Amino acid sequence: MNKLKLNILYAFLLLVNINLTASDNDSLYFQFEPDSVNLEIGDSIKIKVSLLKKDGSLSKNQFLLTGEWRSVEVKPWISNSDGIANVQLKVFKPGSFNLNASSITDDRFKRVRGNLSIFVPAPPIEKVGFIDPPSTAYEKTRIKFLAKVLDKAGVSRNDIKPTFESSNNSIASFDDFGNLSIKQRGRVQLSVSISNQRNKVIFSEINLRIFRNPVRKIELSMNEGSYRTGDVITFNALAKTASGKEITDVPIEFSFTGEANYGIGLPASGVVTPNGKFVAENPGEYTIYATSSGYTSSLTVKIKPRNIQKRAELIGHGLITDVFTSDLWVWQGVDEFSDRDFAVTGTWEANGEAYFWEVTDPSNLVIIDTVTVDARTVNDVKVSADGRIGVITREGASSRKNGVVILDVSDPYNVKILSEFNDGLTGGVHNAFIYENHVFAVNNGRKYDIINISDPTKPWRVNSYELNTPGHSIHDVWIENGIAYSSNWSDGVHVVDIGGLQFSEENRYTIMNNPILQSAGKGSVRSPVLMTSKHDTTGRNHAAFPFLSESTGSFYVIAGDEHFPFGLGEIQNKEPANPRGGYHFLNMNDYKNPVEEAIYQVPEAGSHNLWVQGDTLYTAFYQGGLRVVDISGELLGDLYKQGREIAFYLSNHPEGRIPNATMVWGPQPYKSYIFFADMNSGLYAVKLVNFEDNED
Repeated sequence: MNKLKLNILYAFLLLVNINLTASDNDSLYFQFEPDSVNLEIGDSIKIKVSLLKKDGSLSKNQFLLTGEWRSVEVKPWISNSDGIANVQLKVFKPGSFNLNASSITDDRFKRVRGNLSIFVPAPPIEKVGFIDPPSTAYEKTRIKFLAKVLDKAGVSRNDIKPTFESSNNSIASFDDFGNLSIKQRGRVQLSVSISNQRNKVIFSEINLRIFRNPVRKIELSMNEGSYRTGDVITFNALAKTASGKEITDVPIEFSFTGEANYGIGLPASGVVTPNGKFVAENPGEYTIYATSSGYTSSLTVKIKPRNIQKRAELIGHGLITDVFTSDLWVWQGVDEFSDRDFAVTGTWEANGEAYFWEVTDPSNLVIIDTVTVDARTVNDVKVSADGRIGVITREGASSRKNGVVILDVSDPYNVKILSEFNDGLTGGVHNAFIYENHVFAVNNGRKYDIINISDPTKPWRVNSYELNTPGHSIHDVWIENGIAYSSNWSDGVHVVDIGGLQFSEENRYTIMNNPILQSAGKGSVRSPVLMTSKHDTTGRNHAAFPFLSESTGSFYVIAGDEHFPFGLGEIQNKEPANPRGGYHFLNMNDYKNPVEEAIYQVPEAGSHNLWVQGDTLYTAFYQGGLRVVDISGELLGDLYKQGREIAFYLSNHPEGRIPNATMVWGPQPYKSYIFFADMNSGLYAVKLVNFEDNED
């Protein structure tokens, strides 16, 4: 994890107010003893870290520590109250890393930071070998070979490119990418090798027997129909002998050409997979080819525009300009308020306020109550499914009693604080979720605590869920049907059984179409059980949302990025920020082996929170505004390029906290409207309408 990423992680997860002023910061510095470290993989060492004043005395202020994902483990991750941490540091991977320290202040941009350089040399290479190689093949085919390189620490070394060779290039020869072109019958010995630091060649060999190729034709077929951009078409290719016998073990390669409708000479774009699934990004004519053994078959298909676009019409707006707005939640009232609708929004880097709104008439969004707590940021707001209990998160309390505040929201005009829970939550709670009388609170960006609120006046911790990977962190957790989906930056999505849905006739469809629920039931809130996970190589996994496709029955988890490559200019410099990121669609039909099949991203904008209702994705794209996306049918490739975007809305209000700067935080579809919060300008309600509606 690089320094910029760590700074952003601190900025969003680790805010605590202990009255350390900007002038105090200017005179503080970190001291590391020793001041640099060289270690071998698996080694550990004690490091003393101190936060000192200019005169060398202890600052008497706590600070935070972090290692690097799957590389450097740091225990503890927070200092004592004097400003000293005796750290046990352990390394797991080769490379140059940092032990990072950050002071805890009310102003996140005034923190003092320091780092200790750590160097871990790469161990010698010990083994190289083919991955699942065939022992036989046919002439006139091409096969892709893969290899795995391991060092003496047992670490797979993807940074080293192995060399593939054939004993007889006239029979079969490799290109630079491991593709073996097979020219004629015979036997060859194939080798994969690598040279280690001492120029010793380490290699592995296999024998390949090449047979006469019986293939004499390729038959290509598809289901006839009308297809639009974004529709996935499966092409079936059969290799056959002259007599018509099918050959099932011959490799077949797929490719395509296309001509777009817009007629300026550009090619049509799309994706075709090795197993023959094709999706077009532009309307036009496409020809798909299946090739093997010197034979080719092709089919041409016409692709029409998707034509699903609508207009997001503004219905109502509640302008907030004195503070930044954070998350929102919309719900239906209870008891005497059951005929009314309400919303709550949080505030960011402000005064610890949560605003309660009546939104029954979306054209008239009115604040009806305000709850103020000791905090700088109320980042997350949630309301229980029965509409009676609310929870708001706290970061930056002057008393350092961060955590969650439990509310009675049964009368939204007169919201009452029932209790607070701050035990062990010194670093603050950034996100939370309410599920079946429990609050799941993301604690200090390290884990989520499970807090029982059966009696909301007396909350108590049941258990916690924390990853065991070096340098781990967490941002968010979302729960459906007794399964917790947490977002863990580089560790990606974790799917945890906390009491999976039990079978009944009422939920038969939900369980039978959800492979995770079919295997759940072993975990509980007292004993969470990890079911599966998929790490994120970019380190940006910020949000996750489970999604059962109504049109296909496939089960997905949508994993969202958050990335600020150019810094947090929005807050620090009162300039619009420029984030990046998108959403990754992880197919969970084989939940133990999640597969990323599609992505949705808006060029030059950054993804944040999301919601799925039916087969529609509602998403906040920060400076890219609210986006509404069609996710029906089979999903493959880049959904943005395929014309699956239904509508967008840019909330660039001229009186915003930063004028004319869209910065959408999160959406929620509710009844026939879409509510969303914008950091710079408050709460919005929009409705999707056809373009011809309300036009002169």
